[in-house]
Amino acid sequence: MSAVLDDMDSRPGSTTSLLRTVIGLYLREAGGWMSAKDIVVLMEALGTSGTVTRTALGRLRKKDVVLQETRDGLPGFTLTEGAATMLARGDRRIYNPISMSPSDPWCLVSFSIPETEREKRHQLRRRLHWIGCGTVAAGLWICPDTLRGEVEEILNDLELRGMATLFVSQTPLVGGTLRDAASVWWDLDSVAELHKDFIRQHGAAVLGEDSAGVEPTAQAFATFVQCIDRWRIIPYLDPGLPATFLPKNWPGAEGTALFKRIMDAYAQPSSEFVRRTLGSDVAVAAP
Repeated sequence: MSAVLDDMDSRPGSTTSLLRTVIGLYLREAGGWMSAKDIVVLMEALGTSGTVTRTALGRLRKKDVVLQETRDGLPGFTLTEGAATMLARGDRRIYNPISMSPSDPWCLVSFSIPETEREKRHQLRRRLHWIGCGTVAAGLWICPDTLRGEVEEILNDLELRGMATLFVSQTPLVGGTLRDAASVWWDLDSVAELHKDFIRQHGAAVLGEDSAGVEPTAQAFATFVQCIDRWRIIPYLDPGLPATFLPKNWPGAEGTALFKRIMDAYAQPSSEFVRRTLGSDVAVAAP
């Protein structure tokens, strides 16, 4: 099974998480390879020393996110095949968060896994949680039907597809209210706190700023990378439920709108800073 399919272990703001975010944003646009020296330079703009960065690179190698590769005598890094797939899927989720309408279909995931496969059962539950599935019962999970492909990938990767059945359904019929049911199936309080924390941490970044007003400085680069680093797990854990499933004053719309404003203001200046710093043709990070 591939550990990079759900690379959510690193705490946002940690060196390993920030490095993974820098690699996700810019290594592909730099031609799929970046020298170790250039990676260190970019991480120094985030306040991280070369020694700490090299240690974090070692962690990402062990996670099968990057491979060491020397080009023209320079040591550097390229993405593994699994990491490239993970990042492409992450781009879709991060830049286009799920937002269900009341009429959209759902996917129910029913599975029965024997005790002899309990480690795989644990991994399945963990990974279903990390893509935004809710728990109806121990062996019955629910998610927007748009996530069915990711569910299939997880089941196949864990070699559990023969032990699971997927059902596509309309809005579930519950005994109480949909809001009450959703509050049991998902930990919406924790997801709400992620949105609120993002708003608190990054709301000031767009006060009076626009795409023409942000200069391509190290500070703009740091602001953008830190924003992406904190945001990137939210669209995975937030299933994008319809309003009828959500508590009142749900902060998701505000968090998503703030993220898009930061993208508009900082993606181009950050990319320009990388181009100037590394002297390479790095494309804009936005999709």
